[in-house]
Amino acid sequence: MSTRPPRRVLVVGGSTAGSTALRELRRRGFDGRLTLLDPLDGTHRPPLSKAVLADAAHEASVLMDLGSLDVVRVPSAAASLDVDARVVTEVDGGEHGYDALLVATGGRARRLATAGQDGELVLRTVADARLLRERLAAAASVVVVGAGFLGLEVATAARRTAATVTVIDPEPPLVRLLGDHLATVLVGRATDYGITLRRSAVRLHGSPVRGVELDDGSVLEADVVVTCAGDVPETAWLEGSGVAAPQGVPVDASCRSRRDGVWAAGDVAAPVVDGVAVRRPLWANAVTQGRVAAASMLGQEVDAPVLDDYAWTEVAGTSLKVVGRLPCSGTPRVLEESADGGRLLAFGADTVAAVGLRRPVPRLRRALAELKASGA
Repeated sequence: MSTRPPRRVLVVGGSTAGSTALRELRRRGFDGRLTLLDPLDGTHRPPLSKAVLADAAHEASVLMDLGSLDVVRVPSAAASLDVDARVVTEVDGGEHGYDALLVATGGRARRLATAGQDGELVLRTVADARLLRERLAAAASVVVVGAGFLGLEVATAARRTAATVTVIDPEPPLVRLLGDHLATVLVGRATDYGITLRRSAVRLHGSPVRGVELDDGSVLEADVVVTCAGDVPETAWLEGSGVAAPQGVPVDASCRSRRDGVWAAGDVAAPVVDGVAVRRPLWANAVTQGRVAAASMLGQEVDAPVLDDYAWTEVAGTSLKVVGRLPCSGTPRVLEESADGGRLLAFGADTVAAVGLRRPVPRLRRALAELKASGA
């Protein structure tokens, strides 16, 4: 494995992980050539399901600004990777050599539509958010398929404008992500907000899509149907390179892939934990992995974990910030409570959660560290 410091760094994908790595490389003193290959403007995605769905004025604020970093930006998509020659080829045939490559192509929205079935709506890009916002403004009924963070955030936005909003998922909403207690709290808030939650497998109905067919054979029609069923890592361009696996790009604790000179970060990366590649497509992981990859590329000390322990969402006007192990188990202890019902909760010494309570993440991390130190 080469240990010579790179002079040419190529980043494929310029959203959270890619842009974080670019900034971190310059912050750590890299003065070589930085090239970014991405057909779209990098996007800070969390606001898409919150501020951007609510107001078009927020669209510009989610675009990444890399103007001060001296980055050569190539507005094209990657088509293939030759790891032996250390060359990435664009879809139009252009080639880019590198000493170090960061794969940060993220994921694409998982779709449920069958071949030839039109009209499925998803939320992954600014264009997706713009279209969905316009459709929600004119909708009297909305169905959201998927009761994860994104699905309930979209349902919250839809409830502000639509007469009826139904979220459908074959699994109990949020339990797999958060555990029983926190899931129950947020589901209760969503229900109080007027969002209906149903358990069922679904098939999209009609073309263009105009509803969903449930597992009992009934059809629930709606003006807008949005699929929020997770994402799929963008690895097709890596076929034949030996870099990718079905679950994404396996990486070690330094975000190195299994091929020399190639790192990965963000939604496309699958850190190997206890021998198992685990892809956790959360914003906090994209940030920490972008930083880890930059340090590792330069041969500098990696001073952050490859997986962050922070997650957050906002459902039906209730914010949730969690630091520590997820999903949570057991009954929490109340560390703090506000007059309006917000709570700071501790699940043993493993997890701290702020529910409806605005607290900065460093404060939550300190609280968790104190619990661990006290053996609570």
